[in-house]
Amino acid sequence: MAMSSIRSALARVLIAPKLRPPRRFAATAAAGDTQPERVAAEMVRYALGGAVRRSSPEEAMRILEQGASNLQGGGEGSAEAVGMLMLAMSTLLYRSGRRQDAMEKLKATQQVAPSAAFRVAAWEALMGLHMEAGQEISYSVPPNDSVDLSIKDDSKWSDQDHLKFRVNAIKGLIALLNGETESAAQLFADGCRDFAGRGKHQTESAAVSYGEYLHCVGDFPMATQVYESVLEAARMEDKSGNLLTAANMIPEEVSLGATCSYGQLLSHSGKFGEAEDYLTRALQKAEEQFGANHPKVGVVLTCVARMYKLKAKSEGSTSIMVQEGLYRRALEVLKAPAINSEGTNKHLDWRDIISLARGEYAELLLIQSNRKAEGERMKEWAEGAWRNRRLTLAQALDFSEPSKPTVVVDSRIGRVL
Repeated sequence: MAMSSIRSALARVLIAPKLRPPRRFAATAAAGDTQPERVAAEMVRYALGGAVRRSSPEEAMRILEQGASNLQGGGEGSAEAVGMLMLAMSTLLYRSGRRQDAMEKLKATQQVAPSAAFRVAAWEALMGLHMEAGQEISYSVPPNDSVDLSIKDDSKWSDQDHLKFRVNAIKGLIALLNGETESAAQLFADGCRDFAGRGKHQTESAAVSYGEYLHCVGDFPMATQVYESVLEAARMEDKSGNLLTAANMIPEEVSLGATCSYGQLLSHSGKFGEAEDYLTRALQKAEEQFGANHPKVGVVLTCVARMYKLKAKSEGSTSIMVQEGLYRRALEVLKAPAINSEGTNKHLDWRDIISLARGEYAELLLIQSNRKAEGERMKEWAEGAWRNRRLTLAQALDFSEPSKPTVVVDSRIGRVL
């Protein structure tokens, strides 16, 4: 459909008092969806999809806001439609670099969510943004007082084990970040094997978290199965149809995360050719989704550089120039502060990855006699900025046992697990 006709059709939907969408909108909806849900779904696809990339985020937000206003109180399905639009608004805010505004929108979505599915989607994304921001959170925080997982006979949950999987997977990820590996093991053990990689009910992001847990604890065969299942599901499914996700937990981020984590697993397994292939794909995905100068690109570049480091160690070479170029570029797009700048201990976005990249870069400098002083300064900075609760920086940098890596970088949240 031409851009002009898409805009004209959406304009008619947005101003129509009875919200009667043209047939071409209804044709894309799932069977059983109400008319307001069909309208909302098409608005979301337009606002977050390829067509609007030629327009501004402000125009996309106006579409979503006006749609939510018109759909409010419109009868059956209107609450679900508004919920979809609010989740999409949070994603748009996040994409625009307005993380705090996205978090506020997700909190508001939880308050008006018409069902457990919407509350879980909003909470999952909210926790994802808290993790990305490096904020202190506990895995014991429930998604909502009205969605209490301890109430086993709650009718809202009786046939929705996939939602429990999503909640437990986020809690498990938080536990890993907090260095509580035993708690993470218990959380991931609860139903994860049944749902990981099924490719339905919006569980792919939860499956990636489960795969990363397995990866961290050295269960490579099972982690491989989970990652491959997620990637297969991503290839088979229409990402535009997964509307109960938001922010850094949307299908595009999940596909990027699974690709990047699988690439890391392959490099940890010594399969460097395949690892390079998957990490290159991850880099391309990150650049396509966010642009070449976005911090997420720096996250993936760090993983690529680490792969080359491990490959060089395995082959008894150095590849200093390649690694140094990758780390330098990663730190540039991560907007790492100068080594001699003050305030390292204050809040720093992407702290985990910047510290890791600088620590790796420092090791390259330390083996060059004419750059040891620079390497020492960089190493000192990285050690001072490192905040990981599970590992010291020295442990994160150690590749002495490549078959049992202790570090996995999660590109969705930009954190070291």
